[in-house]
Amino acid sequence: MNNEQLQAWVEGISMESFGVPFRHQALFNARLSTTGGRYFLKGHNIEINPHQLENHGVEEVEKIIKHELCHYHLHLAGRGYRHRDVDFKQLLKQVGGSRYCQSLPGAKARKPQPYRYKLLCTACAQEYLRKRKVDPKRYRCGKCAGKLTITQLN
Repeated sequence: MNNEQLQAWVEGISMESFGVPFRHQALFNARLSTTGGRYFLKGHNIEINPHQLENHGVEEVEKIIKHELCHYHLHLAGRGYRHRDVDFKQLLKQVGGSRYCQSLPGAKARKPQPYRYKLLCTACAQEYLRKRKVDPKRYRCGKCAGKLTITQLN
């Protein structure tokens, strides 16, 4: 599928599901890695991840297109277009769009970083584990307001 076919597909879904024409540009963007698509607030264009089409098929991409069209139509109508807005959630449910896209095979799952530093209260021996280094002079113990010392765990 090329960009012209995608444009026609998005325009068709817009008329069929929303009853309003899509008057901007829809494109494939192969650089998208963690998202199925995105809507641009300034240019009103939509980008779709072509890897979703290759891996999950037409039905999944149609749900992604409906999701992005919900952002598009609500934004142009001046209503709540963000994920947290009630208008967005209601319209998405009404048209049958997906809230989240499926993950792509081979996508790396972020593993949590280990704790590298330990802050220790000199008064009550309360321990605080941290991933980032902090200046112990700027902080006090939350339990007794005592002074803290820092040690590296690795």
